[in-house]
Amino acid sequence: YGTLTLGELESKIYEWSRASGTTARCFQTNHEGALIDHIHECRGWASGVIINPGAWTHYSYALRDALEIVTVPIVEVHLSDINAREEWRRQSVIADVVAHRISGHGADGYHEAITWLTQATTGV
Repeated sequence: YGTLTLGELESKIYEWSRASGTTARCFQTNHEGALIDHIHECRGWASGVIINPGAWTHYSYALRDALEIVTVPIVEVHLSDINAREEWRRQSVIADVVAHRISGHGADGYHEAITWLTQATTGV
């Protein structure tokens, strides 16, 4: 997570979310099925979704299918600039089902995503 631990990154996300007047819930897993289950659960309560799909970005049609049925705005975040990396990292199977994409801004990409979602969902 760049120079931050997962716990530090989540603390920042909660702080940024509170400052924007929203509530964040963080979820991290190394299991694709658990992520897809969580996305399905989000459909019942989330007003927006921020996702850093990592390597799943490039090949997981199961992830794409799960995101496609989400009816709230989705922001895709990557800590590194995936467009400046290897050619295969530039391919995204989820690009057409997300509303916004942030890449290469490190942990601040999550702050940008919270700001974007807050504006998209509240108009503020």
